[in-house]
Amino acid sequence: MDPLAADKHLLTPYELAFELSSGCFENAGTSAGRRSGSEAGRFAVYELLKERVEAPFEKMYKNPIRRGFFPDPSICAVGEDYYMVNSSFIFFPCIPISHSRDLVNWKIIGFAITDPKAAGLDELEGGRGYWAPDISYDNGTFYITATYRLNDTGPVYRRQVVVSSDKPEGPYSAPVFIEEDGIDPSLFHENGRHYMLLNRGARLLELSSDCKRQISEAKLLYYGSQKHAPEGSHLIKKDGYYYLFQAEGGTGPGHRITVARSRTLFGVYEPCPYNPIMRQTDPEAAIQRCGHGKPVKTPDGSWYMVYLCGRTLDEKYSILGRETALDPITWTPDGWPLVNNLKGPSALQVRPLPEVSAGDIDASLAWLTPRPPEEGAVAWNPDGTATLLSSPAPLASVDARNILLRRQDRFDFISEARLALPHLMPGQEAGIIGYYDENSWVLASVYVREDGTYGFRTTEHIGHDSIVHEDAAARIPAEESTFTFTMETQGLARTFRIKKEDAGTSRILHETKLTNVYYLSDEGVKMGKRFTGAMMGVAGAGGDTQFRYKLLDFTLT
Repeated sequence: MDPLAADKHLLTPYELAFELSSGCFENAGTSAGRRSGSEAGRFAVYELLKERVEAPFEKMYKNPIRRGFFPDPSICAVGEDYYMVNSSFIFFPCIPISHSRDLVNWKIIGFAITDPKAAGLDELEGGRGYWAPDISYDNGTFYITATYRLNDTGPVYRRQVVVSSDKPEGPYSAPVFIEEDGIDPSLFHENGRHYMLLNRGARLLELSSDCKRQISEAKLLYYGSQKHAPEGSHLIKKDGYYYLFQAEGGTGPGHRITVARSRTLFGVYEPCPYNPIMRQTDPEAAIQRCGHGKPVKTPDGSWYMVYLCGRTLDEKYSILGRETALDPITWTPDGWPLVNNLKGPSALQVRPLPEVSAGDIDASLAWLTPRPPEEGAVAWNPDGTATLLSSPAPLASVDARNILLRRQDRFDFISEARLALPHLMPGQEAGIIGYYDENSWVLASVYVREDGTYGFRTTEHIGHDSIVHEDAAARIPAEESTFTFTMETQGLARTFRIKKEDAGTSRILHETKLTNVYYLSDEGVKMGKRFTGAMMGVAGAGGDTQFRYKLLDFTLT
């Protein structure tokens, strides 16, 4: 039995043994004979597995390390601090920047693009926007680059964006664009010179000293070891070799990481005989589609790889989107890097560094909106509440704004939002939302009927269709009121409730049980680009006149 082999729920024998024996630890300093027989047995199993793993459970971490919508990771180290960026697509602010001191506990500290006018997201369809960013550091400056993916309506589909700052959290410089087609840019700095890598294999071009201009033509270094969708290239230099890491096989089940090396920057590059150095080969495993990785070195000389992965429900629905995992790199005697000793992704792994809490995230940094909100539409108050403006357009439109969202980071959860609503007008509504993009969402809302009373409904929007589940009998006068909206989720099943508190009592005004919200996944609707992940939050819309309402509280358990 492999103590670190996980089941469909990422539960390993080692974790189970730890949980079953946890009540025995208070007697750990006594002889096993003084425990009950069952305690002694459970403790003995844990001790046996601890010996096998060569680390106590408290020194383990679980993958993925960034759960939910954190795809396409890139990482850099500055001293004992680690910084990571992930794709944000059409969500704003753009390109989250996270910080860690132990490579496992992370929190968002800023964003690469925070100016709504500079973001350029207003007309972009879901799944477009900022793809596959890279963060690097050179001579006191942090650089972030990404592909800016436009709609398929113009002569140019892809541009490369670069921003820089002397602080990892920003603010960053105004975006500049490199007009070279491709995706997944990354920067490589050497001896005061700066290079950008792009896909269609790994192509290399030189940038100016401030990284704002292309000063050489792109030259192909290496097309890839598998020769299928080579992208996500990263270069490091170690022991006289340039190591070129690539993602190959597409971002689905065949995804993988390969590596090649050369004594000179422009090649010839030799493929690693152990390729792919990371790939999930077990179709039954919980963690799948592993690739798009970048290595990082710790101060003690150890190496680790952050990489993209995904988990599914019913073996086909990527509700959480693509996530970020971490595994160790070992180097062979002849100088080749192996991720997790070629075992594929780990579910449970020994911590790379002593645990350091990432601290609490600033509440406002946890929230996103699809495309930039209108000016003044999202205002965070000193008491932690938020004052929100309803969307000027239907939620199924690219023009929808002001939808306040957080990433869904687990399959089972209960989210609850308390909203203080004004006296709404007919056609207006507000409530709690499960959101993927403008083509797929579900909203439990309070709205106003033509007779001036509040109604309660849950609306599923799937592609071009909307399915409405309405409580026809529940009616109360439309007036300024506070409602509690609950979204209880177990896998693909969700139960929505709308409650109102009166004189210390709570009554349920609406309840809808949905058995299959498959459409909140990458695979759910065959429309547009779908690379993100399910989100949750609050939204208001409808009517010709916008209204302001207040988010009093939002909890997630």
